Amino acid sequence: MKIRAALIKKAREPFQIEEVDLGVPLSNEVMVKIVACGVCHTDEVAQQQFIPVPLPAVFGHEGCGIIQEIGSGVSNLKKGDHVCFSFGFCGECSNCLSAKPFICKEFNHINFGGVMPDGTKRLSQNGQKISSFFGQSAFATYTVVNQNSVIKVDPDIDLALTAPLGCGIQTGAGTILNRLHPEFSSSIVVFGCGTVGMSAIMAAKIVGCATIIAVGGNDNSLILAKELGATHIINRKDCDDVVRKVKEITSGGANYAIDTSGVPEFVRKALACVGYGGTAVVLGATGDLTINVQKELMGDGKSLVGIIEGDSIPKLFIPKLLTYYKSGKFPFDKLIAYYDFKDINQAFEDSHNGKVIKAVLKMC
Repeated sequence: MKIRAALIKKAREPFQIEEVDLGVPLSNEVMVKIVACGVCHTDEVAQQQFIPVPLPAVFGHEGCGIIQEIGSGVSNLKKGDHVCFSFGFCGECSNCLSAKPFICKEFNHINFGGVMPDGTKRLSQNGQKISSFFGQSAFATYTVVNQNSVIKVDPDIDLALTAPLGCGIQTGAGTILNRLHPEFSSSIVVFGCGTVGMSAIMAAKIVGCATIIAVGGNDNSLILAKELGATHIINRKDCDDVVRKVKEITSGGANYAIDTSGVPEFVRKALACVGYGGTAVVLGATGDLTINVQKELMGDGKSLVGIIEGDSIPKLFIPKLLTYYKSGKFPFDKLIAYYDFKDINQAFEDSHNGKVIKAVLKMC
């Protein structure tokens, strides 16, 4: 069928909304009319080819919509269901079978290799195959998604609101709730007050962290971070020594630190901010990093870990986040600004410049 999609044909070029062809759903797949899709930094780094997704491609990996067609073998989903999407995984490797789909052995192939889990493509234009992204390519009016990546949501909830749950929000919140499990009254510092960082801050408040330090460069975002749960805020542009300031606040070093920026300098500072036995977490796409292992890591018994998608099992975790939201404990709606699909390039520009925290495109 003919659909409209935001196409990238060459690295770093703007998104062009064009007509493309979408194939029918095959075994274990559903076709969904897209209602909304979040704009994420991961889309941007793929657009720039820091993550080398084969081009041409349709990005977008925080989609939500209404199921239109069901392929063979699909269970527990039906036409008309309200759903949001998350990352793709094979469901068959040892990690998937151990309830760890976030480290699926085919994760990179499915999410960044430009193909669906079965190795084929559903999108084309004038006979040329187009790569998918995260097995969904949700910068489009319709898409085909494997049922593994589809999460059914309560139809009483504003569907567009659920779009960003499938990546950035679950990454930040899941890092706290699924992996770190901070002790009550512990301390944490979060570098970056974007979607991932704000979600981590809200989750840290839920579990009872006594000291939650937000580090960012945008005063408006830092004010919101305080509203969402940060006990202290540091504008890195106004602070000569962020590490020293964090150590003053935490009496020697935080128990945990998270970097969401992907900037090597900030990853190193996050590691320096934790005290003896502390854990620093990398959540952003980060390039080369040089550290003195003995002085900065091993000597103080610290840990430096990378966490993918918040160690989340989306079909279980996203409904939990919505429960927290409905109870007023996880007000992620305060992060969102909506844009029309046609304004996709403006949404990316505003996100990049810090004018909005989480831009969400509405397709209809």
